[in-house]
Amino acid sequence: MSRIDERDADPFFLDVEAASKKAVWCSVATVAGDEPRVRIVHPTWEGRVLWFATGTQSPKHRQLEKNPAVDIQFQVAPPDFVHVLVRGRAEIVTDASEKKRVWEVIDYDLTAFWPGGPGDPGFTLVKVLPVRVELSKMFGAQEKRVWRS
Repeated sequence: MSRIDERDADPFFLDVEAASKKAVWCSVATVAGDEPRVRIVHPTWEGRVLWFATGTQSPKHRQLEKNPAVDIQFQVAPPDFVHVLVRGRAEIVTDASEKKRVWEVIDYDLTAFWPGGPGDPGFTLVKVLPVRVELSKMFGAQEKRVWRS
């Protein structure tokens, strides 16, 4: 089920969310100096916003503080062979009430990593505001749909 009221939802983002939930793998590319760094993450869509969690002491956290540019790729395995590509700006969320709210939005058990809950000092919440989202099959060769902010 979508994390937003489907009556108010953008049909494109409902399709993006559905495809993303089928993904076997999802990677985020951050920037360290002038070099890309790619890591596995598990983001959750909430409308047009993408959320993910990371550790406060993680390289991702440090890199996003210096450069908020991210690319995120969801890979759905065959037979669907769907790709979701997201380019956006990441924001590290420090507001305690927003961290608590989104703790319940993220679709896996965060206590496995941060047993202290949303107030755990090691928990970093990252909000990604997309500027471009692509939904396609076969690495963009088929049924390519693109949204831009």
